[in-house]
Amino acid sequence: MKKKVLLMGKSGCGKTSMRSIIFANYIARDTRRLGATIDVEHSHIRFLGNLVLNLWDCGGQDVFMDSYFTSQRDNVFKNVEVLIYVFDVESREVEKDMHYYQSCLEAIMQNSPEAQVFCLIHKMDLIPEDQRQVVFGKRESELVKRSLPLKCACFRTSIWDETLYKAWSDIVHMLVPNVNHLQMHLDSFAGVLDADEILLFEKATFLVIAHSVRRQHNDIHRFEKISNIVKQFKLSCSKLQAQFHSMEVRNSSFAAFIDSFTANTYVMVIISDSSIPSAATLVNIRNARKHFEKLERSDSGFSGSGTARLE
Repeated sequence: MKKKVLLMGKSGCGKTSMRSIIFANYIARDTRRLGATIDVEHSHIRFLGNLVLNLWDCGGQDVFMDSYFTSQRDNVFKNVEVLIYVFDVESREVEKDMHYYQSCLEAIMQNSPEAQVFCLIHKMDLIPEDQRQVVFGKRESELVKRSLPLKCACFRTSIWDETLYKAWSDIVHMLVPNVNHLQMHLDSFAGVLDADEILLFEKATFLVIAHSVRRQHNDIHRFEKISNIVKQFKLSCSKLQAQFHSMEVRNSSFAAFIDSFTANTYVMVIISDSSIPSAATLVNIRNARKHFEKLERSDSGFSGSGTARLE
């Protein structure tokens, strides 16, 4: 199952850097050596077994942008599932950026009217922290207004913190087939484990695919922080020619288990009940693997039926 994703924005806005961090295992400081994208770079990224992201990273130089709206219009904008448009928050050509963005929307409405639209206000680390929410709010309000009649979801992002994982996790979550069905099974699994929460990560990117929360937590950004931290640790293991498989962290307040789950996922289980032994949790994770692997292998994505039988 292929899903076409357009990644667009003016040259230098950070498109290729974020793609390289999420999908090619770059760390932020290494993206400085990346060159400008010439025309369109195509990537076929296998995601969760049978889901393939057909990612088009479109160069943002004026000559290429103009060609996308003229000679390449039908080829670029046909059969698009998702448009991700990246804005450099410090751009000095805001109206020109908006013109290109609205030209993209016109082409999307003509060729792929059902496509989802996401706007990333990028390089937010360059804005003083106490001003970020105000700056982002103004940009978001303007983009929502200019996107009509289409709807757009806006995110503030930076390659230097967890906001990049938040944005891409939400985008990919929308692309996963029958994700609500997966969510239902994850909720059942959390009940069996008496877990505070469970997170399901895609194995290569460590983006959060789905989660189940049974006890609320104050930090609303914890999922993407975990994605960022664990992926950096996983990359550090790779540099030492070691393979990351599992981890257990325990203190007086909770126990956290991260374990390889299915062929395409990792699972993270958070339990605050100190009376539950680690061995019991690890056995239940092992017993649930076959059930979730069956869901993952089903022809229509995560669309299996039945309930997990766990001991």
